[in-house]
Order: sequence, then structure tokens, then C-alpha cells
Amino acid sequence: MLYHVRMDVRPPQGVDPAAFDRLKAEEKARAQDLQRQGKWVHLWRIAGQYANVSVFDVADHDELHAILSTLPLFPFMEISVVPLARHPSALDTR
Repeated sequence: MLYHVRMDVRPPQGVDPAAFDRLKAEEKARAQDLQRQGKWVHLWRIAGQYANVSVFDVADHDELHAILSTLPLFPFMEISVVPLARHPSALDTR
């Protein structure tokens, strides 16, 4: 199943910059691993915001939730999820 996921990162006031930098590095590694696995198929930054729009290709809602909850920045994220269905006019078969 495909999912459109928007993630807005909201770090708390006063967070230790060095600790937050470590979390961002872990987040990058996790995101790249999921992309290599084919589960995180698109990752786009939203210009001017600490946010992204992504497309995930996973088995079901439960797998998506499990993946999102393992992201190192998950505790600082506001996430919205929209399940996607193939559009009859789309040329892309994915």
C-alpha cells in the first residue's frame, strides 16, 4: 500500500544542540536504510519549513506505524498520513 506522509519536526525549546545533531544523523541513516529497502520511496523537503512530504510503500497501516515510530525524531514530529489509491488516469504502474 502507498501512503502520503507529512512529517513536521518540532524540537522542544532548550534541546541540547549536540544531542539533537546526533538524533538527526540517526534519522538520516534510518531514512536512507528504509529507502534502500524500497519502503520509503519518495522523500521531499518542504521549502522554508522543518518538514517533509514522503511516500511509503508498505504492507499495511500497522507496518507504516511501526516504521514511523522507530524514527529517531518521532517524539518531536507532528505526522499526518493519507492512504493512496491508484488513479485511473495515471501512467505510472507503481
